[in-house]
Amino acid sequence: MSGHPAVNADPGVQLGYPAARVADQELALGDGARLRSGTILYAGSRIGERFETGHNVVVREQCEIADDVSVWSNTVIDYGCRIGAGVKIHTNCYVAQYTEIGPGAFLAPGVTIANDLYPGSAESAEVMSGPQIGAGAQLGVNVTVLPFVRIGENCLVGAGSVVTRDLPAGTVAFGNPARVRGLVGELEDIGSRIQPDDGSAARFRFSSDTGSDHDGGTTTDTDPALAAGVKLEVAG
Repeated sequence: MSGHPAVNADPGVQLGYPAARVADQELALGDGARLRSGTILYAGSRIGERFETGHNVVVREQCEIADDVSVWSNTVIDYGCRIGAGVKIHTNCYVAQYTEIGPGAFLAPGVTIANDLYPGSAESAEVMSGPQIGAGAQLGVNVTVLPFVRIGENCLVGAGSVVTRDLPAGTVAFGNPARVRGLVGELEDIGSRIQPDDGSAARFRFSSDTGSDHDGGTTTDTDPALAAGVKLEVAG
């Protein structure tokens, strides 16, 4: 590991794990890292300052990771990825090879990124490529993003969505396949949608009138638009 930086690492952390794919067996790791037990950082990657991991995180070779990135427990970042400053990747995520994530983006628990359009095809393997996720984009729980996709800056992607096509910057999208449903700048104020639930560890709940669309349509408690804070009219 180059530079001998100041690192706060638990027992069981492996730095510079040998990478069979690359000749460069140096791991460049900036100062101020906090690495929890089970973390494995492969040789051949360059990681900036104040990198922080949960438990059992794997970062493969040939990754470029900027300053102030957090990666939480049981997440794998595969080889050849580029991750911008201030990115937060939560637990149980998989970031496929050749993915780019812009500064300040957030991946919620269970986000899965794919990079092979036709698995098992030699031709597909030759053009293997993950998506590009724009700066400040926010991906909800269990979102799946398919190869070649471009998610614009500051997008909000609802939980459980499957992103199969590009999303313009600043849009709210959800569903399978994910479709644009509105703009982040037009989301309802969260305070108008919730009320305190005293005595519960789950401190707030949807307010009693959240099931009504203020534009005259109706929604239901299971409508994904409700969860995203987007007002949609219901035909009929």
